[in-house]
Amino acid sequence: MLLNQFLILAAILFGIGMYGVLVRRNGVLVLMSVELMLNAVNLNLIAFSARLQETSGQVFSLFVITIAAAEVGVGLAIILLLYRNFRSPDLDEVHQMKG
Repeated sequence: MLLNQFLILAAILFGIGMYGVLVRRNGVLVLMSVELMLNAVNLNLIAFSARLQETSGQVFSLFVITIAAAEVGVGLAIILLLYRNFRSPDLDEVHQMKG
């Protein structure tokens, strides 16, 4: 497959993820959209790594996956805290948590 096909797919995935982050109000869906964006970046890293015959992009992709897993853990903890306090995972209620 050509590099252009991978880049177009990654751009579409990133665009869908960006749309989800900007439009959604549910915290879980926002986290899923961020993960979709990170996976699009990983697809770019691996495609360029395969094209250039190097392994540095693949290693960096593993670091991105590790950081994404930590981000999901922290994000889900925050969303569970929101749900416990307000009985809704809606992100519009975050401004009420000033303290």
